[in-house]
Amino acid sequence: MKRPVLSTVLGLIVSLAAAFCFPPPATAAKDELVIGLTQFPSTFHPNIDSMLAKSYILAATRRSVTAYDAEWEQVCLLCTELPTLENGGATLEKTPDGKDGIAVTYKLRPDARWGDGEPVTAHDVVFTWEVGRHPQSGVSGLDFYRSTYKTEALDAHTVRLHADKVTFSYNDLALDILPAHLDRKIFEENPADYRNRTTFDTDTTNPGLYFGPYRITEVKAGAHVVLVPNDTWWGKPPHFKRVVVRVIENTAAMEANLLSGAIDMISGEPGITLDQALAFEKAHGNDYQMIFKPGLVYEHIDLNLDNPVLKDRRIRQALILALDREAISRQLFDGRQPVADTSVNPLDWVHTDDIPKWRHDPKRAALLLDEAGWSVMRRGVRHNAKGEKLSLEIMTTAGNRTRELVQQVLQSQWQQLGIDVRIRNQPARVFFGETVTRRKFEAMAMFAWLSSPESPPRSTLHSKHIPSPENNWGGQNYTGYDNPEMDRLIEAIETELDRDKRKKLWHRVQQLYATDLPAIPLYFRATPYVLPKWLTGVTPTGHQITTTTWIENWGVKE
Repeated sequence: MKRPVLSTVLGLIVSLAAAFCFPPPATAAKDELVIGLTQFPSTFHPNIDSMLAKSYILAATRRSVTAYDAEWEQVCLLCTELPTLENGGATLEKTPDGKDGIAVTYKLRPDARWGDGEPVTAHDVVFTWEVGRHPQSGVSGLDFYRSTYKTEALDAHTVRLHADKVTFSYNDLALDILPAHLDRKIFEENPADYRNRTTFDTDTTNPGLYFGPYRITEVKAGAHVVLVPNDTWWGKPPHFKRVVVRVIENTAAMEANLLSGAIDMISGEPGITLDQALAFEKAHGNDYQMIFKPGLVYEHIDLNLDNPVLKDRRIRQALILALDREAISRQLFDGRQPVADTSVNPLDWVHTDDIPKWRHDPKRAALLLDEAGWSVMRRGVRHNAKGEKLSLEIMTTAGNRTRELVQQVLQSQWQQLGIDVRIRNQPARVFFGETVTRRKFEAMAMFAWLSSPESPPRSTLHSKHIPSPENNWGGQNYTGYDNPEMDRLIEAIETELDRDKRKKLWHRVQQLYATDLPAIPLYFRATPYVLPKWLTGVTPTGHQITTTTWIENWGVKE
């Protein structure tokens, strides 16, 4: 009974804010920006745990070696020139055991310096590789560190990476480097405990962790992060003297804070939900910049395939057949978030429609459940011959109004087929920092993946990336999906340089994914940004590189 009361109170707050409070007028002299974000990072280490809120904050303070820009083109951020086979920055070679490999040489910016004045060097890149390569470090992106068998500093600003296979993305080094002068000793003392002792979490405001336009000067867990300009930044000076990222986990409260002027903008990464943004646009759109950016954000439900019920593919297929995802997209999102059939977005050039499509078909779902042995109905819930109840649990991030609403719709539709589904949600920092990353969810976990263009799903679908104590929970295959054909396809995609051949491999990946259903695809998200009219320079990319990667271009309209 508490939830409707809470919704009513929050609705009243929003109404009062709309009636009596207006965003403060801005002038060219405005030098503070307050950003609303719905999640607080579980860690500030850039390479441990995958969480969008962390990426959003850290992108204002650091730069990866390379990245995809808003035009979906690969560019240098920390390097001076993108190395290619054509310009000699990359060369084919044989590995020590005679395999076909490649050496890629990156020239780092000579003017890059950590916030404490120490130079950013090739030795930092080598250290980052050493940390990632250690099996107990808990770092994500395990395949990069396994494949890159040697990294050498040729001089202070030149680093050469040797890989044991030639991939189509051989020069994509989206590596977020670590400060060797701060973290090397900590890592070497106890690699297995490094993730708990890193300077990023024990001394988050240390300026030596950052070399971007801003650095972090204040952190209040679960509440806010304060950024100020970094004196050692080499690029365009950022406009704002202070940027405050306020964490407001409840999306209705986020809207109220915007209307009251407590925050200036709502980030799309992650901010309010699309349905809320659509309603906000109708009521207040004339007072704000509203951007709805379609992109590579895949909302889905990871299924724990160690669950005895979910091991049966017929159950997974019945779960998706029971859902009317088209109605959810139409009624909740005004059709702006199209139904997903796999994890590959139609915007991506490797997408194919030649796959199984699981449209709403409750009769077929019921037959599959009967066939799987869940045919006895008692008090509206299916049981098997042993008398066991068909009961599952679904989890997501607490306070996200749309996800919680979608959960209730899914629960209702599954219930109509006799599937008992219980809802249990957690704050984002717990859900992502512990439950999902350590595969502690009993059955289903609903969240989103954000990717770059043509991003092979090795970390999420390859069997070697299943998180475990042995790899210190470093993988992202949270479902526990283990299919030898999928493993071979992913490996083949990575090493196929011919685009046409690679596209055929991608098509088979999507067919296999849609058949096996290690996850239930829901929809591709359109990301809403609510910005003040006076703010300039915010350019959504539509992929995993956040807008804050170019925060130095943000400013105030004259």
